[in-house]
Amino acid sequence: MKFGGTSVATLDRIRRAAKRVGLEVAKGYDVIVIVSAMSGKTNELVGWVNETSPMFDAREYDAVVSSGENVTAGLMALTLQEMDIPARSWQGWQVPLKTTSAHSSARIEEIPTDNINRKFGEGMQVAVVAGFQGISPEGRITTLGRGGSDTTAVAFAAAFDAERCDIYTDVDGVYTTDPRVCDKARKMDRIAFEEMLELASLGAKVLQTRSVELAMRYKVRLRVLSSFEEPSDNAGTLVCDEEDIMESNVVAGVAYSRDEAKMTLVSVEDRPGIAAAIFMPLSEAGVNVDMIVQNIAEEGRTDMTFSCPTEQVKRAQKALDDAKAKGDISFNELVADTGVAKISVVGIGMRSHTGVAAKMFKVLSSEGINIKVITTSEIKISVLIDRKYMELAVQALHDAFELEKKA
Repeated sequence: MKFGGTSVATLDRIRRAAKRVGLEVAKGYDVIVIVSAMSGKTNELVGWVNETSPMFDAREYDAVVSSGENVTAGLMALTLQEMDIPARSWQGWQVPLKTTSAHSSARIEEIPTDNINRKFGEGMQVAVVAGFQGISPEGRITTLGRGGSDTTAVAFAAAFDAERCDIYTDVDGVYTTDPRVCDKARKMDRIAFEEMLELASLGAKVLQTRSVELAMRYKVRLRVLSSFEEPSDNAGTLVCDEEDIMESNVVAGVAYSRDEAKMTLVSVEDRPGIAAAIFMPLSEAGVNVDMIVQNIAEEGRTDMTFSCPTEQVKRAQKALDDAKAKGDISFNELVADTGVAKISVVGIGMRSHTGVAAKMFKVLSSEGINIKVITTSEIKISVLIDRKYMELAVQALHDAFELEKKA
C-alpha cells in the first residue's frame, strides 16, 4: 500500500491511512506500506538546499530531501502501534533498497527480501518503508526522482510477490480524461498497462511513468484509489494485463499536455546523418524531444520539425545554435512556437479497429481546429494544435468516441 503526500499530509490523515492498513491486516495480510513525505515537505526541503548552496553537492541534496519520508514512516509506524498492530519503520538503507549512484535520479537495482521477511516471521505485521530513497554502492543515501514513491511501491510489490499494489492518491481512480476539463469524464474500472503507460507519459498525472513500466514488466496488479473515499471492494481503477480485461472501448482515454513547444529548423541540408547531427546535441543538452516530422526535400534542403516541453526551448535553441557554429549542421533559421498543446487518444482497441485516426481528424476539423503535427503508434494518435483550442479538442474527442459510456 502506497500513500502519497496528500494522504499523509497531517497526523489526522496518517491515522486515516493507518485505519486502511488495519483493514488489510484484519484480512490476514502481511502489509508493506510505502509512504511519501507529508504534502509540501519535499518542496520545503529542496528550497532550503537551494538557498544554502545553489551549486549543491547532489549527495547532500539526497541526504536532506529524503528525510521527509523518514518522518512519515516513523509517524505511521507509531500510529499503527497505537492501534495494537505490530509495525516497524524502515529507511531505504535498512531494507536495503539498492540503487545506482545517480543521485536525485537513481534507479533501483535490487531489493533483498531477507530482512523484512525475517521480521514478518518474528510477528511484525506491517513494514512501513520510506519511499523515494535507497542506498548507492558507495553506501550513500540516494533518491529516485520526483514521484519515486510510486516506483518504490511497485518494486516492493514485485520483489515480495505481493498479491497487488494499492496506490492511494487524492483522486479516486483513472479517468477517461481530466475531469476538470471534461465533466463527462468517467472513472474506469480497469485499464491495460500499455494504455496507462501511454496516458501517464502523455500528461495524465495519476501514476509516475516508471512505476507503470515496472508494473508491466513484472505483472504487478496495480490499483489506484483515493484515501479520502470510503473503502469498498470495487473502489478505484485496476491497472492490469490486457488479458484481464473482457471488453474495452476502442479508445480508452484522451490525454493532453499543455506546455508543449513546436520547433522548426528551416532549410536544413538533406544528407545522410543529418538527423543524428541535430538530435544528438539536443539529447546531450537534456532536451526531451517528442514528435518529429521531416518535410519532403527540395533541392537538397528540408525542414525538420520537433516538439519539446516549453521550459526546454531555450536549452534546445542554444544546443542547435552551438552545433551550427561548430559547422556540424547548417540551417537558415530556427522557429519556435510555444503556444501549442498535445492531444492524444489512447486505446489497445486501435490494434484491431480501423478509422480511429480518420474520426479524430474529422472531429477536430469540424471544430475548426488546425492540426500542426501528427504522430502515431500502435495504440495512440497524438496531434499538436494551438493551445487555445486544447479544452475544446479534449471535450469534442471525448464526446465523439463516447467515452462516458462503458464498453
